[in-house]
Amino acid sequence: MRNRIRMMGRLAAVWATLMGTMAGASPGPLASGVAAPLLTPQDRAYPGVMTLMVDASDVQRRIVHVHEVLTGLSRGAALLYPKWLPGTHSPEGPIDRVAGFRFKVNGTPVSWTRDPLDVYAFHVPMTSAVSTVEVDFDYLSPTSEKVGSQEISREIVELEWNALALYPAGYYTRQIPVDVRVSLPTGWQWGTALESAGVNGATTQFKRTSFETLIDSPLYAGLHTRRIDLDPQGIAPVYLDLFADHEQDLVSKPEYIDAHKALVQQAYRLYGSHHYAHYDFLMTLSDSIHEQGLEHHQSSEDGVSASYFTDWEKNADSRDLLPHEFTHSWNGKFRRPADLWTANYSVPMQNSLLWVYEGQTQYWGRVLAARSGLWSAEQARDALALTAAYFDYEAGRQWRSLQDTTNDEIINPRRPLSWVDYQRFEDYYSEGQLIWLDVDTLIRERSKGVRSLDNFARAFFGIRDGSSVPVTYTFADVVKALNAIEPYDWASFLRAHVDGTQAPAPLAGIERGGYQLVYTAEPNEYLKDSDSERKMASFSYSLGCLIGEKTGLLEEVRWGSPAFKASLTEGMTVVAVNREAYSAEALGRAITRAAKDRQPLELIVRSDDHFDVVLMPYYEGLRYPHLKRVESVPARLDDILMALP
Repeated sequence: MRNRIRMMGRLAAVWATLMGTMAGASPGPLASGVAAPLLTPQDRAYPGVMTLMVDASDVQRRIVHVHEVLTGLSRGAALLYPKWLPGTHSPEGPIDRVAGFRFKVNGTPVSWTRDPLDVYAFHVPMTSAVSTVEVDFDYLSPTSEKVGSQEISREIVELEWNALALYPAGYYTRQIPVDVRVSLPTGWQWGTALESAGVNGATTQFKRTSFETLIDSPLYAGLHTRRIDLDPQGIAPVYLDLFADHEQDLVSKPEYIDAHKALVQQAYRLYGSHHYAHYDFLMTLSDSIHEQGLEHHQSSEDGVSASYFTDWEKNADSRDLLPHEFTHSWNGKFRRPADLWTANYSVPMQNSLLWVYEGQTQYWGRVLAARSGLWSAEQARDALALTAAYFDYEAGRQWRSLQDTTNDEIINPRRPLSWVDYQRFEDYYSEGQLIWLDVDTLIRERSKGVRSLDNFARAFFGIRDGSSVPVTYTFADVVKALNAIEPYDWASFLRAHVDGTQAPAPLAGIERGGYQLVYTAEPNEYLKDSDSERKMASFSYSLGCLIGEKTGLLEEVRWGSPAFKASLTEGMTVVAVNREAYSAEALGRAITRAAKDRQPLELIVRSDDHFDVVLMPYYEGLRYPHLKRVESVPARLDDILMALP
C-alpha cells in the first residue's frame, strides 16, 4: 500500500509539472489585424458622375478596352467590381477576365492595392478630400471554349456592363449617375434598353442613367442584324433585335414572326400591365456565340442556334426561351423576392424564393409559348410529359429538398455534374413548374373554373402599370395573394412541396388537369425533334442513359438505373451492342429484342484505353413519356394552354 501511495504521489508531481509547463507555454498564434471594412451602401445621392468609355472594336482578338472617369470620390472610398449579379443569383462577376489596371488621381498616375478580404474591391490613394479618378483596363473575353463561353465573334458582340466597370462603394447603385459611350466595328448595328443620345461614326453616346439601370441593360451588336417591331401600335415598343452569324439566318416566314407578336399580346392579357419604356429581346442566332437566356427589366439576353428560323420545326425546345425571359420583366425584375434585391453588387443575395422567381416563370413561360403559338398544345403537353418523367425518376428527391436547390447557383455556378439527377441541380425551375401547375389546377377545381392562377398573375405582377421601380415580395406576400384569389392553406401546401423529401413527384397538377403520365415504346414528337437537334438518343427511362446518336458517348447516366447498376458512367463510349457496331437504332432494336427473348444486352464499352464487355439484364423494353387524356376529369390543362381572347 505504501509503495502504491508513493507511486501515486510521484505521478501527481509529474502531472503538476506538465500542467505548469502547459500553463506557461505560448497559447499559439493570435489573430492579426484585419483590413478596414468596406463602406456600407447608403441610399444617398452620389456627389459626382461616372463616365464610362468602352471600345469593343477589337473583335478579332476579343479584347474590350475600358476607360472610366469618376468625379466626386471621397478620400478612403474603395472602387468595386460587380460581384453578385442579378439574374445569375450568385457571385459570378468575371473578375478573372480583367487585366491591365492603371489608375490616375487628379491626373497623376498612382499605385493601387486589392482589398485582402474582398478581391473585387480596389483601394486607390487620394491626395485630397475629393478627387477625380481615371481607370483604364482591358476585359479579355474568352478566346476559346476551354476558357469560357463565347461572347464575341467576328460577327457578334455581347457587352454586359457589369464586366466593364468599377463603381464607388458606399452608395446604392440606383444613386450613382453614369454617362456611357461605346465604340463598335464600323457599320455594325446595336440593340439595348439604353436610350441613345447621339452617334458619331462608330461611337454611340447614351443618355445618362443610373448604375443600377446600366448593369440591367446589356448591349448586343453585330454585322448581320434585323430589328422587328413586335407591337407597332402598342403602349410601349417591344423589339426583336436579331444578331446572326450569316445574313440568311435572319430570314423568317411571316407566321413565325406572328407567333412572337402574339407572345407580347398574350403576356399583356395575362398580366394586364407593362413595366418598361421599351423592351428589347437581344437575340443571337449563332453557332459560335453561346446559347443562353438571361433576364433584365427592359430587355433580355437570348441565345439560340443559327437555325432557329431556318429549321423551325426542329427547334421547338428553344421556342419557350423568349416567353420565359419576357415573363421575368414582371416576375423577378419588377416584382422581386425581397432577399434577392440588394443595395449594390457586393451585398450577398439570398435565393430562398427562386421556386417562385424561376419556378413560376418557367410555368408561365411554357404556358405563354402555347398561348402565343410558339408551341402547339401538343408540343406543350409533350414537353410537360418529359418534365414530369424526369422528376418521376429523379433519385435526388429522396434526400434533398427543392428548397435546398435554391442554393445551387452559389454552390455550383453551372459547372458540369457527374450525377446530376442524384445531386439535383436548379430543380426550382422545372419542379417549380409542376408545383405551380398543381396550384393552378387546384384553384380551378375549387372555384369550379371561375378563377385560376391567371387571376393571381394579374393581381400580383400586374400592379403599378407603367412603373419600372421594383416592388419586392416575401413568402407571406405570395400566400396572402393566393388566399385573396382562393382561400386555402397555401402556406402548408407550398411548404410541403418545397421542404419535403422522399415524396412522390408533384404530378397532381397533371392529373387534376385531366391527364396521366404514361410510358410507351415510341418517343413523342417533341423529344424526337429535341434529340435530332442535339444529336442525342434518349434512353433515360429504359436503360437510364442519354447517349450520342452516332458517337455512342454516354452524356448522362441516371442514378440507380439499369445502366448505373451495370457500372456505366458519363464519359464512357458504347462501341458495340450485341456484337453489332453501335448506333442508336441498333441499341433500340436490342432493347426491344431483350424484352421478348429475356436475354441480357451485351455491350462493349470503352473507358479511356480500357474495353469491357457489359451484360445488362434489362427486359422492360423502350419507355418514353407521354400524357394520356383521362376523360373522367375536366381537361383543365387544355384550358390553361388555350390563348386568352
